[in-house]
Amino acid sequence: MSVQLIIQNGEPEWAVLPYSDYLQLIEQAEMLEDIQDFDSIHYAVENGKEELLPAHVAFALAEDKNPLKVWREYRGFTQQELSDMAKISVPFLSQIENGKRTASVGVLVTIASILRVDVDDLIIK
Repeated sequence: MSVQLIIQNGEPEWAVLPYSDYLQLIEQAEMLEDIQDFDSIHYAVENGKEELLPAHVAFALAEDKNPLKVWREYRGFTQQELSDMAKISVPFLSQIENGKRTASVGVLVTIASILRVDVDDLIIK
C-alpha cells in the first residue's frame, strides 16, 4: 500500500492512497464488522440471551402466520396447556390465534412470558 502523507504545521493532516487500496481497506473494515457481529450473536446465543430458530419457524413468522400460534406450537404447548397456564379459556385462545378476537395487553404479557418471547413477537404486523 503506497500512501502519501500531507503534512500541515509539522503534523500529518491527510493521507492520500490509491483508489484500489481504499477499496481494499473498506472491504477489510466491512469484514471486521461482520466478524464482530458474528462474535456478538454467538456470545448472546451461548449465554441464553438469543436463540436460534429452525427455518420452519422463521418462515412461518415471515409468511404472516399468527405469531402466537407459531410460538405456541414451537414451544410444544397445546391450546389447553397454554390457556391453563395463562388462565384464559381455550376458545378465547383459539379466537386470538384465528384473528377473531384481540387479547388485552395483560393477557399478551402473560402469554409472552410463558412462551419466553417479547410481547412484540406475538403481535401481527
